[in-house]
Amino acid sequence: MKQKIRWGIIGLGNIAHSFVKDLALVEDAVISAVASRGAEKAKVFAEEYRVPLAFGSYEELLECEEVDVVYIATPHSLHANLSIMAMDLGKHVLCEKPLGMDKREVERMISSAKKNKVFLMEALWSRFNPAIRKVKSLVESGEIGNVTYLHADFAFYAMDRDLQGRVLNPKLGGGSLLDIGIYPIFLAYLLLGKPDEILSTSDFHTNGAEIQTSMIFKYPHTHAILYSGFNSKSEMTVQIAGEKGTIVIPNRWHQAQGYRINKENEEKVFNLPTHGKGYFYEIEEVHTCLAEGKIESDLWSHQNSLDLIGLMDTVRNQNGINFS
Repeated sequence: MKQKIRWGIIGLGNIAHSFVKDLALVEDAVISAVASRGAEKAKVFAEEYRVPLAFGSYEELLECEEVDVVYIATPHSLHANLSIMAMDLGKHVLCEKPLGMDKREVERMISSAKKNKVFLMEALWSRFNPAIRKVKSLVESGEIGNVTYLHADFAFYAMDRDLQGRVLNPKLGGGSLLDIGIYPIFLAYLLLGKPDEILSTSDFHTNGAEIQTSMIFKYPHTHAILYSGFNSKSEMTVQIAGEKGTIVIPNRWHQAQGYRINKENEEKVFNLPTHGKGYFYEIEEVHTCLAEGKIESDLWSHQNSLDLIGLMDTVRNQNGINFS
């Protein structure tokens, strides 16, 4: 019988609930422990999902010998230190996006993975989504010809959120860029690579949090128009236009369930529903990499994470987005 990989979860917000439900769908995965900053929250979560161990501090879970891999789902500002602490204790790490607050933090995290010879991956779940993987292969094979235009947006209304909470608190990495702007930036990078030039502009809340950012990524023959925001909703769709046709990923594209291709005045719809909500695929990638003794994924490598945070750093610097 194949030995199960034992998971621990740090940070028990909404995303952790979705993650643990998909974790249950992975045959060789088991959740051994959860941790929150308060023992009561950890206990309630553990009871809901029948988790054997619940800790009221992150450090207790990281020191637990019953955990092989740690999934870190805390506010962004804690990602680097917790990941490095975990890796120094010999734990493999799947850390929510963004991997770190800036490129310097990501470099520190990657150095720790190499030093400790443990696996580290940014939990950019959309990279492993079957529909997005298929769209990438279609673009690369020339299905719609050379891409000349890409549009991707991600926005929802969050101006009524608690200013001390994760979303709008700059000290926790709050603002739209790191939280949801990372998705359109990721897609442009995934399909088109690093741009030659970035143009961007941001608006801010009175507390200093960035609340909407528009970006143009310029390539030799392509413009990518990207947007993230907390002060309104957006369609949250993707359009990839080429010389021979267009690919559309419909609403809530980051958790795509399929795509459409428009060519020669004909539209074809392709459904690719995810198993569970979609976290299943990044978990499977972690397990595959661990079985092969890797410290990084080929599908979303350490260099990919460095490139992505570098692009976000550029946008931050252009607009004076600060986290303090």
